[in-house]
Amino acid sequence: LGKYYFDFSLRELVFNDGKDKVVQKLSPKEAQLLRLFCVNKNEVVPRKLALKEIWGKTDYFTARSMDVFVTKLRKYIENDPSLEIANIHGNGFRLVEKQD
Repeated sequence: LGKYYFDFSLRELVFNDGKDKVVQKLSPKEAQLLRLFCVNKNEVVPRKLALKEIWGKTDYFTARSMDVFVTKLRKYIENDPSLEIANIHGNGFRLVEKQD
């Protein structure tokens, strides 16, 4: 995943660009959400699907909670400009890996 390696079993996101190595421990929900994005890389992950699969419900407060987790994941991957978690208006999110 770009300059990152995601170890779901350890819930670790490892950044390694050859010079620096940074290990970010993820919460269980962060890891589940990132895994869902990775499995569907470059495809739209519908908001309701993510809410149901990870939280088991789709209410307003849960949706806001998911937004916080997405913001955290964006911060974690900011060291690699080739990666982006894009909002797809009215639908959901897409983990995009831009090719050089």
